[in-house]
Amino acid sequence: MSRKTSVRHFEENLSELDILVTQLESNQLSLEDALKAFEKGVKLSQECQSVLTQAEQKVQILLEKQDGEHLETFDPELNS
Repeated sequence: MSRKTSVRHFEENLSELDILVTQLESNQLSLEDALKAFEKGVKLSQECQSVLTQAEQKVQILLEKQDGEHLETFDPELNS
């Protein structure tokens, strides 16, 4: 998958995930529909996380190649 396709796919998944969350928060779905929406949301969330992990790895590789400078490893726990 090309970078542009990956980004577009990520953005579409994120948008769809936002719609699903809104639907779930509305409390207007039947239990069956809410479960289906939740299941789809989990799948979309996992796909988005995968794309973000790959992007993070690419950034880390690019930064490590910069003039041999020492870089600190990003710790999301410290930066949240």
